[in-house]
Amino acid sequence: MSTPLNPEFKPEVIEAGRLLFAQNCEFQRGVLKLEDMPDASFAEVTFAGRSNVGKSSLINALTGRKTLARVSVTPGRTQEINFFDLGHRLMLADLPGYGFAQAPKDKVAAWTDFIKLYLKGRPTLRRAMVLIDSRHGLKEVDREIMDLMDDSAVNYQVIMTKADKVKPEALAAARAAIGQELKEHVAAHPDILVTSAADGFGIAEVRAALSELALPE
Repeated sequence: MSTPLNPEFKPEVIEAGRLLFAQNCEFQRGVLKLEDMPDASFAEVTFAGRSNVGKSSLINALTGRKTLARVSVTPGRTQEINFFDLGHRLMLADLPGYGFAQAPKDKVAAWTDFIKLYLKGRPTLRRAMVLIDSRHGLKEVDREIMDLMDDSAVNYQVIMTKADKVKPEALAAARAAIGQELKEHVAAHPDILVTSAADGFGIAEVRAALSELALPE
């Protein structure tokens, strides 16, 4: 892996990201209904991705907590949005994994409606981070969620996960292919972040990117 895979950040922004994620991060609640959402009182970033793409592992790596987010998807919790308060400066929202083949169609439809209402109804939502498995690239379910965010006018940014499992040439090619496709999406952020929660690659850059969205100290 080579550093140029990720956008460059000034040293002071990297340090701001480190300091942001050095603060206490606490689980707030798991939400199944809009009326149970925590107060939208400060900046919020949401994480979306296919089931088993590595959302929980990434959140744990960002916060330096091994068990803050549950790595395994447990039955009965797949429809929840889990909220984490990072130092009262940034709310992290972990969306349920999408594209889970065993989910009944009515559950998928209900999840989609719920997420649409969430995306359109959170005034403090600054950005959605859409996680893509580096080994597989964009799948149709990823394109559907990207279309949903385009329609909801929610700015989103792609984070490629599990980069340690892909050879450098294939990783660069996958990144280029995703970047080309993102040009067709009106709400997509142009910069792609490449990460590996296993070895820490790209974690500093994600922290830096999120620090630019958080409330100032």
